[in-house]
Amino acid sequence: MQLFIGGACAGKRDAVAARFPGAVWYRLTLSQRLAECQQALVADTPLVITGVFEWLEAALANAENAPLREQWQVDMTQLSQRADELNAALIIIATEVGRGIVPMQPEQRRLRDLNGWFVQDATARGDQVCYVRHGLVVALK
Repeated sequence: MQLFIGGACAGKRDAVAARFPGAVWYRLTLSQRLAECQQALVADTPLVITGVFEWLEAALANAENAPLREQWQVDMTQLSQRADELNAALIIIATEVGRGIVPMQPEQRRLRDLNGWFVQDATARGDQVCYVRHGLVVALK
């Protein structure tokens, strides 16, 4: 699994599109589990998953942090294993939100925390992690 992270409009999509021109792009829907992305996996074809921040925002309204995090960790493992079985590169694009002003609203602060935990979990699971800023890609892992 690979993770591309960076701020809004940093060039993440362009960087991924340049590296994986034949990829299937899949946007998470607000009510699904991460494991459901398996339906979009195709043998020998990279799968790019987008919409993580919006997906987390919707999930936050319906769940507590701990069970949600535990669920996506299990789902991420299943999804990665299935991608490996199909020889399909798995790429997740995530938005960095930890460098700005911390919001006053508790639910917005919780969302930032949730996003940070997701990125940490994806980083730990990933084989490669790239940070994108101003269209420049820096390999972190």
